[in-house]
This record gives sequence, structure tokens and C-alpha cells, in this order.
Amino acid sequence: MRPRFEERKEAMLAYIEHRGPYDQIPWDELIPRLYGWAKEQKVMPGFHPMGIYYDDPNEVPRDECRSDVAITFKGGARAAGRVMIRPLPSMKVATLSFKGPSEEYSKAYKTLGDWIEEKGYRVTGPSIEIYSKMPEVVGGVTVLYAKIMMPVELDEELLIS
Repeated sequence: MRPRFEERKEAMLAYIEHRGPYDQIPWDELIPRLYGWAKEQKVMPGFHPMGIYYDDPNEVPRDECRSDVAITFKGGARAAGRVMIRPLPSMKVATLSFKGPSEEYSKAYKTLGDWIEEKGYRVTGPSIEIYSKMPEVVGGVTVLYAKIMMPVELDEELLIS
């Protein structure tokens, strides 16, 4: 679980907006809807779904937290129903792969945030999580498999001081 920087290429996103607690996102409903949309639109979907998280639940009331459940895709498509589309711009991200119990997830975010700061960068956008595998319950513990990414840029204020 070591942080690193990565350059991400622009990609097209199909997404469904969600408002409310992040732990109450209806993944089992939204992911099949996105892949069904891709099939109807005859586009090539990416292999791994993602979540884009706009608000810090420690600062924003849980019921007001905004997120998108998304997939990347290739090909020409149109929004339909709740599924919207937009480009995800190219960006530099700080990233950390996580596999472990859900109660340690916040530690992974703290590790990544501290590392970003130590390297002289600052976060410039919402966090993105790419899920390589659906969560599993192992011995009564929920195990998560995710790549956590935060868009970053050099912190100019640190360079000046």
C-alpha cells in the first residue's frame, strides 16, 4: 500500500448521480444499469466501475454528500434516463491501491492525503475510486478492493515560501 503519482488519460464517462451517505449508494442497482446502458448504446464499457466523491463526509452532512457511480466507455453514445455522459479530463493523480477491511479505509485516505502534502502537492478535485473487485465478506469482515485516486498539482504556495 504505497502511494505514487500517475498520469491519467482523458476518458468518456457514463455516470449516475447519487446524493446521500456514501455507504448507502445502491451499487447493486446502479452498476447493472450503467452496463445495460452501454449495451443499449453499443459502446465498449470499461472493465471496472468507479465512484467519484465530491464531498468530505466529515465536513458535509451525510445526507447531502454528492457522488457519481460511473464507468468509462469508448464509442459514440447519448445520455438516457438517469445515465449521463461527460469527459473525465486527463489529470495527474496521487494513487493508492487498497485491499483490506472496510474499517481501515479511512486510514488509506489519510495515508494518501499526508503523502500528497509531504510531496509538495495539493488536491485539486474530487476523489475517484476504481473498484477492481466487488467487496467480499470474509470471516464476518467486509474486504474492499479499490484504487483510490486524487487529482493533484504542485502547491505553488509551498514553492514560494
